[in-house]
Amino acid sequence: MGIIQIMTNKKPINVEIKKINRSNIYRHFLKNEALTKQNLVTDLQLCLPTVTKNIDELMAEGLIEKSGSQGHTGGRRAVTYSLVRSAKVALGIDITQNHLTFVALDLTGTLITSKRHRIHFEASDSYYQYTGKVLKEFVKNANLRNEQILGVGVGLPALVDADKKSIFFSKIIDLSPATLENLARYIPYPIELYNDANAAAFTETWMNPDMKNAFYLMLSNNIGGSMIINGSVYSGDGQRSGEIGHVTLVPGGKRCYCGQYGCVDCYLAATNLSNLTDGNLQAFFTRLKNGESLFVKTWDTYLNHLASTVNILRMLLDCNVILGGYVGEYLDVYIDELRMRASKLNTFTGDADYLKLCSYKKESIAAGAALYFIDAFTNSL
Repeated sequence: MGIIQIMTNKKPINVEIKKINRSNIYRHFLKNEALTKQNLVTDLQLCLPTVTKNIDELMAEGLIEKSGSQGHTGGRRAVTYSLVRSAKVALGIDITQNHLTFVALDLTGTLITSKRHRIHFEASDSYYQYTGKVLKEFVKNANLRNEQILGVGVGLPALVDADKKSIFFSKIIDLSPATLENLARYIPYPIELYNDANAAAFTETWMNPDMKNAFYLMLSNNIGGSMIINGSVYSGDGQRSGEIGHVTLVPGGKRCYCGQYGCVDCYLAATNLSNLTDGNLQAFFTRLKNGESLFVKTWDTYLNHLASTVNILRMLLDCNVILGGYVGEYLDVYIDELRMRASKLNTFTGDADYLKLCSYKKESIAAGAALYFIDAFTNSL
């Protein structure tokens, strides 16, 4: 019986090998501007007929195309092939209390275009209708076709169920469990919902494929976090992991929007800085650079709280901590000072080289939400 089973399983095994070869070839195009058939034979250790068959299939599907040739003059030049980067496109939306941000990404994860609208969130049909209307205009202005679009990922300041369809905790804005259905009435594409910090962290895994373990600290108008384990975002048993914003930093301190006191969010939210400049974070850092005393003092306090927070993360997790979000965009010139403060709190080492700046600085939440669709498409090939 055992021998018969092995023989009857040969076909499924062959199918799986073919799928792996196809996926490896496509992923190799994702990493390289142009490849010849011989490049693929050599790099992936495949036979020429296998490479030729897969190239023919990928070209028929519009996923790769002939892009030129290479070789010595006088001899027959080898044809080069390249990825059709815009064969498929993913859209991302970042919904916050005061903004809607839209992005479109090609199959390499490169930003095609983005647009931000200032609008105050409200849980109303008119808001969701407006979101759908603006998205359709965004698609039209970007000259995208409906058949190109893989789907729309929506990043939210909320906790989202594992099914990526419903919300089970939302305190920052009044999102209901029916948010996806509300959006779907006006958006004619597949939709998935993502926690904002998890979406932003996913951009880091995409930009740094060799990254194994890290914690992404999102320093925006609310504080979020996301744990990356073995290159993947870890959501926890109840989809609540990474909520560093609600760890108590100052016992009995400021009241948090969650109802508790002294949460990290109270001290590291970007609004602690931007509230001094009418909501303009860039203006805060400009005045800080000019040495104005109020801004220097505020920043000094902020850095101390940030150093304490990242030290907690380092002690608990013993991995790199990636700093992102609105404040993360401005930390380049202050990272050495922050590392010095964090190192003084570290029991075991005298440095804080574990502190890293985010790779994706602009619209990382919307981009990360879109990237999930690109990743799923790539994995399906």
